[in-house]
Amino acid sequence: MLSLSEADVRRLLDPARVISAIENAFRIRYPQTTIPVRTHIDLAYGVFLSMPCYDRSGHALGMKLVVVQNKVQNKVQNNPAHPDERVQATYMLLDPNTGQPKLIIPAKTLTDIRTAATSALATKFLAREDIRTLAIFGTGRQAHAHLEVVPLVRHFDRIYVCGRDAVATAAFTSKLSAGLNRLIEPGDASTCAAADVICTCTTSPAPLFDGKLLRPGTHVNAVGAFQPHTRELDSITVQRARVVVETYDGALAEAGDLLIPMKEGLIGREHIIADLHELMTGTNPGRRSPTDITLFKSVGCALEDLVTAELIQQASAHA
Repeated sequence: MLSLSEADVRRLLDPARVISAIENAFRIRYPQTTIPVRTHIDLAYGVFLSMPCYDRSGHALGMKLVVVQNKVQNKVQNNPAHPDERVQATYMLLDPNTGQPKLIIPAKTLTDIRTAATSALATKFLAREDIRTLAIFGTGRQAHAHLEVVPLVRHFDRIYVCGRDAVATAAFTSKLSAGLNRLIEPGDASTCAAADVICTCTTSPAPLFDGKLLRPGTHVNAVGAFQPHTRELDSITVQRARVVVETYDGALAEAGDLLIPMKEGLIGREHIIADLHELMTGTNPGRRSPTDITLFKSVGCALEDLVTAELIQQASAHA
């Protein structure tokens, strides 16, 4: 059995290869894959999530286990309140014949990169070709990963970040500008809502911007909310957009960004026009015109974890 550290995972993962692997998985492997809806178990101070996946064609089996602490525990135990410190994740790649573990790794970096890679994939297929500006809502691990990975599929002249705290946002953009060797600027909600591509990477339970501010042709990747009662987008945004999801089952079970306006009677099930398999195969094209607003709503899919873990295992064998 192979056991690696977060530093090992970071060293071994090539984000460009993750994008390609996830595209191939949803295009070819998805029909032969069993992906149960994620299990949620409420804990005293958070939630436990389990995400198994079995690919019959690739003869691959794996599971991610995640604990997300809530703010009550952080306050009571005087733990760091930053969301990055409230998530612990482990991934196990298993032998599908025996159930014996082949790979066990901490999965925070895996989750960061596969989530951003999936957003990049959606951007590749849904965003206009002539986009120029990228905006990120959030200043945590997912924001960092999206700033690193999404520009691999499109060129951006300007990149903005909108966080809750102006001082923290300025520090974040300064650090990332130096680390990624490109200018990343702080921006407010209005500036970021007017960008060509928007990624919402927060733990906010309420909408981050007014959907009326979106310009025709915008593409949005919404990745932060994963529970039916939370959302980063308002109903206007969802109503205006052509919506694509990872899987229908996952979105209809967990995506508050979609379930809340459904409950309000503002959209129906048919408002979701495609899942990633249909988008990758061209069965249901997402963007029809340069003026369409497109929305990719992600809640996380175990297939993304499985193929990313396979890449780590392959890379470690050749390291």
